[in-house]
Amino acid sequence: MSEDLVTVLDGARIMPVLTVRDPATAAPLADALASGGARCAEVTFRTPDAEQVLKVMAAHGGLAVGAGTVVTPGQAERAVAAGARFVVSPGYDEEVVAKCRELGVPVVPGIATATELMRALRDGLDTVKVFPVESIGGLRTLRALAAPFPRVRFVPTGGIGADQLPGYLAERAVLAVGGSWMATPAHLDRGDYPEIRRLTAEAVRVGAP
Repeated sequence: MSEDLVTVLDGARIMPVLTVRDPATAAPLADALASGGARCAEVTFRTPDAEQVLKVMAAHGGLAVGAGTVVTPGQAERAVAAGARFVVSPGYDEEVVAKCRELGVPVVPGIATATELMRALRDGLDTVKVFPVESIGGLRTLRALAAPFPRVRFVPTGGIGADQLPGYLAERAVLAVGGSWMATPAHLDRGDYPEIRRLTAEAVRVGAP
C-alpha cells in the first residue's frame, strides 16, 4: 500500500463517524469539523448519497476523509473513486481487504474476537477497528485483546461518547477513537453546525498530547 493509516491520520486521534443523509450538508459539515480541529472523518456508506457526501468532504482539503461501513469490494472501489483515503469495515472480509490493497488505500477491518484479530494478523494487518466496542465489553474487552497482541493498534468504535473518550485515549494500544456523538443526523437535520464545532473541539482537546 502507498500509505498506512498512521500516515494518513498524521497524529489525529479523534475520528468523527458520520451518517449524512443530505449531500447539501456535506460542505458546511466539513467546515464545522475542520474549524473544531478535526483532521479526519469517516463517512459511512449507510445512505444512498454517501458517495456524493464523501466526494464533497474529500474536496474540502482540511480533512483526511475515509469511507466507513464498507461491506463489499464494490463499495470499496466506489469509495476510493469518490476520494476516500482509507476504508473502514464493520467486520473482517478478506475480499474487502484484498480490494483495498489493490486500490492502495489503508483498510481498517472490524473485529470483535481474538480469532478475528488473528485472521487480520495472518493477512498482514496490524491496525483494526474494535466494533461495536461498548456492546462487547468496552475498555475491558479492548485491554483483553491488546494484551496478547502488543504490536496491534486499535480504533475502537461503537457506542463511545464524550464521557468514555478519555478512557479509550489513555490506552497505549489505541491509535484513534471513532464516534458519532460529535455530528449526529439530528445535528445535521437542524443545521446545528456551531454545536458540531463545539463538540468536535471538546473531543480534540481531550485527544491532544
